[in-house]
Amino acid sequence: MRFITAVLLLLLALVHAELWFGKGGVPRVMQLQTKLDEQKRDNQAAQRRNDQLVAEVSDLKEGLEMVEEKARSDLGMVKPDEILVQISTPQASTPKAVKPAR
Repeated sequence: MRFITAVLLLLLALVHAELWFGKGGVPRVMQLQTKLDEQKRDNQAAQRRNDQLVAEVSDLKEGLEMVEEKARSDLGMVKPDEILVQISTPQASTPKAVKPAR
């Protein structure tokens, strides 16, 4: 009976030794957790930068469209291979007020 107890205690010690000092032990898990936390921070910083760049690209695209629209309406800008057609309607002449003679 003592022999079985000693073997079981030895096996228990081996399992604990593997848990604490082995390849997948607690120190290794803690080290990997630290690396994972650092990588998550780096990923969040990169995601913020990507979001910022997407916003800048969007602003530039919209900004150019506004500039082009303004140039077309105010300055009559025409792109190459475009034909500009202007339709004007005649304005009705309004009668001017006449002062009565004295």
